[in-house]
Amino acid sequence: MQIKNNYFTDKQLIELLTTNDTSLLSKLHSHARFITKSIYSNDIYIRGLIEVSNYCKQGCYYCGINRSNNIKRYRLKKKDIVDTAKIGYNLGFRTFVLQGGEDPLLNDDFYIDIIKAIKNAYKDIRITLSIGLRDFKSYEQLKKAGADRFLLRHESANEFVFKKLHPKDQSLKTRIDALINLKKLGFAIGTGFMVEAPFSSINTHIEDIKLIRKLKPQMIGIGPFISHKDTIFKENKSGSSDLTTRLISILRIENPTALIPSTTALNSIDEYGRIKGILSGANVIMPNLSPKLAKNNYNLYDNKKNTGLEGAEDVLKLDKYLNRYGYKISISPGDNKGVRNGKIRR
Repeated sequence: MQIKNNYFTDKQLIELLTTNDTSLLSKLHSHARFITKSIYSNDIYIRGLIEVSNYCKQGCYYCGINRSNNIKRYRLKKKDIVDTAKIGYNLGFRTFVLQGGEDPLLNDDFYIDIIKAIKNAYKDIRITLSIGLRDFKSYEQLKKAGADRFLLRHESANEFVFKKLHPKDQSLKTRIDALINLKKLGFAIGTGFMVEAPFSSINTHIEDIKLIRKLKPQMIGIGPFISHKDTIFKENKSGSSDLTTRLISILRIENPTALIPSTTALNSIDEYGRIKGILSGANVIMPNLSPKLAKNNYNLYDNKKNTGLEGAEDVLKLDKYLNRYGYKISISPGDNKGVRNGKIRR
């Protein structure tokens, strides 16, 4: 299948996302793997995930930690986070992802102190933030403190679907504007969406692909929708690993240098989800470094896989697992190939 100007046509996308032709799908995944290996060799980058807090002021209808849910809340102390990063560094992690709900009590100073403490301790690392919507000044201060990357999924590029997934106090435009501002400030940005979320369709996912073309993010994170028992979508069917991996391959082909994770959500719905993601063109894995309190209570969806190779303590076991498929863990910050020394190449 020929593509023009590095992008598939709508007709080609519909065919790839709906076909039952196993030969065509095999070629799609094979080509995505070829592109990934031609740029990143057989390296898989690991990110140490630290789930900072499950308090959140937002009311996203699909999310298990939304402000309305009656769950056991926690927020880690600064020392816990810095100590966790030390453990991760000694295990070989060179990127740490600080992820959390939009906790009103965790202000800029809280994150600035942590960023500086970790950056001062280790000179060869990157810090990624995944802490939601904040104003421009906040993002600017976090960047000056030493944060390198920022993850903010747009969730759905379709206005109708977005409104069905979020309360009225949120807007798709606000998220897109935030991503644009983050890029202006020099962050390596990441965005993405939930595959087969309620009200979504093949056509809305094509809109997601097109938005990613416009944003040109350095990181793209997608995973299947998985319901949470305490949300209005508790009866909705989870997304499939099949469609998720097709989309990973498409996004890899259209965005050759992107850092694309094989997500925990994908591994939670499919026993072989992690390796299927990698064999579809993903090149990042995010083991969970979080203390037990966080691991047990940071549940965006039900049945989150959090054992075995999900644990950061199993890095050597994970590397051995990847070796069977011709890949290896890279002990490096794992920058996008369009990024050098943590700075985006213009």
